[in-house]
Parts: sequence; structure tokens; C-alpha cells
Amino acid sequence: MLVVVIPVILATLAFAWWYRASNDRATRASDKSYEGRIEFVVWSIPALTVILLGGVIWIGAHQLDPRAPIAGKNNPVRVEVVSLDWKWLFIYPDLGVAAVNQLVIPAATPIEFQLTSATVMNSFFVPQLGSQIYTMGGMVTHLNLLADAPGEYPGLSANFSGDGFSWMRFVVKSVPAGDFNAWLSQARGAGSGLDNAGYAELAKPSKDLPPKTYRSVEPKLFEHILERTMTDPGNAGMGGAQQGG
Repeated sequence: MLVVVIPVILATLAFAWWYRASNDRATRASDKSYEGRIEFVVWSIPALTVILLGGVIWIGAHQLDPRAPIAGKNNPVRVEVVSLDWKWLFIYPDLGVAAVNQLVIPAATPIEFQLTSATVMNSFFVPQLGSQIYTMGGMVTHLNLLADAPGEYPGLSANFSGDGFSWMRFVVKSVPAGDFNAWLSQARGAGSGLDNAGYAELAKPSKDLPPKTYRSVEPKLFEHILERTMTDPGNAGMGGAQQGG
């Protein structure tokens, strides 16, 4: 805005000084006429401002598109996210494990998220890593994030979803590649598998569920959850959400 404001202020002061009553050199024509140079200046400044801001917004909007891939030295890791009552399910489809209320990722590696909701609309948000994005039943949203350094980043639900909303928090643990492989080995060697029966139990409304991992995942579980919410929206969580969103 200063591109517009500053020239206007300077021009106002310059005109007031030049056309002061004591300046005999300032000529003022008594008849009205069209002055093309003044019209050009008057219209070119706002036109250039609109073009400049429009270009910045256009470029920035595409660069910050949640679907836009993030360049990285390592191959991306795919994570499927399901918002439930009242917890987060993270499925690693290419690695065959899953976790609840805890997301472990390798540092400096792009993470490709696919997100949906098994109940009411929710919102996935990791403030220190970037974009907030909604999860909706029967729909898939996409998000790409990258943690460039090891650390722990709090994640949360940014959309009210009922009684247990306050407990819909998780921690994103960004770890070196070696530690991530060690976590995978630990997850595959402990806990139960997440099959259809296990998911049905998990989908029941619960509050303040501690983080846990599953050593295996039913093939295409994410797609099955999506199909259920599309064919039976009222019972998307295999038990239903007993709250108002």
C-alpha cells in the first residue's frame, strides 16, 4: 500500500507548494481540457498495483497449495489419516503399520498425507509444520508437509467435533532415518494387528486414548473406511458419532 500512499502524499505536498498564492511562475488555466499525461499517471499506478499484487497472490497460492509436492532429498513417505471420535488414526500403507495419536516421521523427508473422517468434519493441524486442512466423511483431502530437523511438534484438531474434542491432540515426532527404521521394527514386533474387528473397536467414541501402534494393517483399510462413509454416512464410524458437530 505504501507504493500508492507515499506518492500521493508527496504529490499533495508538491502541488500545494507549487500552486501557492505567492508563486507567480505557477500558471493555472481557466478553461477545462483533457490532459493525457495526468490521466496516464492516475490510472497506471493503480493498474500496476493490481498487476503486482495479483501476480504475487497467483504465484504464492500455487506454491502453497496443500496438494503441491515438496522437494526433498529422500523419497516421500505416504501417511493416511483418519479422524475418529476422539482420536487420530495414522496408517502407513507402504510400511504396513499404523498408530493412534502419535505420528512418527523421518526428518528431512516429504510426507504425503491423504486425509478423511470416519465421523463428523474435523481439522488436521500441526502449527509448527504448516497448513491446516479439513477431514470430511466420504472425501479425501491431500496435504504435503516436511520437518527439516528432528524434533517434536504438537498436533491438534482445529475444528470442534463434540465432547472429546479437547483430547484430539497428538505429537509429530520427527526423527533421523535410522531412528525411524528402529521405530518401524519396534512397531512391527509389538502390539496387535489392525483388522476390521480391531478398527470397529477403535472407531467407538473414546476420550484421552494413549498413543499406541499396530504391527499390521488390514489391506486398503483407508479405502474401506472411505467407502463406508460414502455408503452409510450416518454410521461412518462403525458405531456412529454420538455428538453434535
